[in-house]
Amino acid sequence: MPRCSRNKHNNYNMAKIYSRKSLVTPSMKPKKETISFLLNYSKAMSFLKVGKLNIEVIAN
Repeated sequence: MPRCSRNKHNNYNMAKIYSRKSLVTPSMKPKKETISFLLNYSKAMSFLKVGKLNIEVIAN
C-alpha cells in the first residue's frame, strides 16, 4: 500500500476518534487559572546554550 494513502486513512480515523462528543466532557476543560499559569510559565522559560549543553532557565 502506498504511504500517502495509508496516512490519509490514519488521518480519517484520528478525525473520527477525536470528533466524538463523548470523549470531551466539560470536566476535562482546563480552568482559566491553569491556562494563565502555563502561558506565564512558558513566557518565563528560556534556554541557554553552554558548549554542547542546553540549560533551561526560569526567570522569576
